[in-house]
Amino acid sequence: MSLVAPDPTRTVPLPLREQADVRDRWLTQRLLDLLPGLMDRAGIDLWIVVGREYNEDPVLATLLPATWLSARRRTILVLHRSDDGVTAAAVSRYPVGQFLPAWSPEDGGDLPADESQWAEVRRFVEQAGPRCIGIDVSADFALADGLSHTEHRQLTEALGPWAERLVPAEELAVGWLEARLPEEIAALHGLNLMVREVVEEAFSPAVLTAGETTAADVSWWIRQRLADLGVEPWFHPVVDVQRAGVAPVEERGALLPAVPYDCPVLPGDLVHCDVGASSLGLKTDSQRNAYVLRAGEDDAPAGLRTALALGHRLQDLTTAELRIGRTGNEVLAAVRGAAAAEGIDGDVYSHPVGFHGHGAGPAIGRWDDQRGVPGAGERVLHADTVYALELCVRMPVPEWGGQPVRMALEEGIALTDDGVRYLGDRQTELLLIPGC
Repeated sequence: MSLVAPDPTRTVPLPLREQADVRDRWLTQRLLDLLPGLMDRAGIDLWIVVGREYNEDPVLATLLPATWLSARRRTILVLHRSDDGVTAAAVSRYPVGQFLPAWSPEDGGDLPADESQWAEVRRFVEQAGPRCIGIDVSADFALADGLSHTEHRQLTEALGPWAERLVPAEELAVGWLEARLPEEIAALHGLNLMVREVVEEAFSPAVLTAGETTAADVSWWIRQRLADLGVEPWFHPVVDVQRAGVAPVEERGALLPAVPYDCPVLPGDLVHCDVGASSLGLKTDSQRNAYVLRAGEDDAPAGLRTALALGHRLQDLTTAELRIGRTGNEVLAAVRGAAAAEGIDGDVYSHPVGFHGHGAGPAIGRWDDQRGVPGAGERVLHADTVYALELCVRMPVPEWGGQPVRMALEEGIALTDDGVRYLGDRQTELLLIPGC
């Protein structure tokens, strides 16, 4: 399927050259359509993004051309907000895609290249005369904290009195990272569908043979399958098993599966996976659950199906509280209150996705702490953003002698002015794996 639009007639991602064309086109569109408003919202009229080769600011990687796999030497991008939009300039030894070249080593005359590079930044700032100069420093978001100590020192030395106008660009950097074009949302829909198809194949007799295949085998199969399709994982796929008679272990108040990863999957097991895929510079994060049928069974036990339905209810309670302008902590508190009123035992730990799997933006709980997230949880939700709707519920399963099960769910969703939309197909029933 296409990763540009959900087209079920295609089963592989775009070729790399076509992906590069798409990514560069998106970058142009983002600079023209998104960045001016984001700079206005943050109150920053000049943004300086700096990175050295192999020590890139995470934001810098999202501004580079698709053919650039890292910065080159020192790459400095300067984005100036004016009445005409945003002027994007590169103070770099090499041309940087759509950024206007603003310097070459020869411009410095007798100055060493590094010194003349910083001198050009100073000249650009003096010409622009900005009120606020944004730099990527942040206590709450690692992704917005990419300006290294050395680069910060050299920048402030080069700017002289202009350094007094330096301000943290956290609001701008996070806004840039979390905002999604409609085309990017469509691509994430397609990528989620692809992951679903890979997982359905993994949770089938073609891959999983009860009594022989281990959870680790399935994890590696998923990773290899993604690689064969030209899709990179951003973390190693997780496959775990819950089994009647093997009680879950408690860690920081959470119940986690206790069946070893190297034990064969057996009939009667609940099998769960967590998969994150990358393509077109975007990430997905989703989970699926399956049941291995026992002899004579044609469906999962009612207790497991009830647990899945309870998970769906917590999803619905969460999406109902995802409202533009609320903070992540406000959403979490509202969901927990609604869940408690219905007697649901569960946790919510949803997060933004986009350029990064655990993306910059409002954090909505953590799996090991449901009291709210300092800093990241206090950020408000904006339209045209994408999240991993991640949560779990716990309940006893009568067919397992009252043993508790942890039903963990995760789906990609888009938050727009029209509300919440699922990306890919929401899992509504347990996948069934023949056990004999």
